[in-house]
Amino acid sequence: MKLNAGIITTKLVESKEFYTKILNFGVTFENDFYLLLYTPNKKAEISFLLPNHPTQQPIFQKEYQRQGLYLTIEVEDVDEVYKDIIRKGIEIKIDIRDEPWGDRHFAIEDPNGVGVDIVTYSPQ
Repeated sequence: MKLNAGIITTKLVESKEFYTKILNFGVTFENDFYLLLYTPNKKAEISFLLPNHPTQQPIFQKEYQRQGLYLTIEVEDVDEVYKDIIRKGIEIKIDIRDEPWGDRHFAIEDPNGVGVDIVTYSPQ
């Protein structure tokens, strides 16, 4: 089984720019109403779909309302990714920190208002 999370949004161009230039995702497929991106290790994908597109059924037409969704991206070295994000001038929403349960992480926000938690899990 493979999971592909999708966000219904008018911000296809902004999403592509953010995920490819900031987080180094690649483009699997795109057309005028749909964008499918893959993670740098090619193990997961995320998609973006224009709202109210006539080719889509009603369940896939309502635009995301900028709340109630977050993504977690696990990386090998969160400190290196943090430095890279800072160099790229992206606003940090949660500064890098160690949590009592062992995670080291920070968070940014994508153009759709989705919180993106970037984490390195510590072995317990």
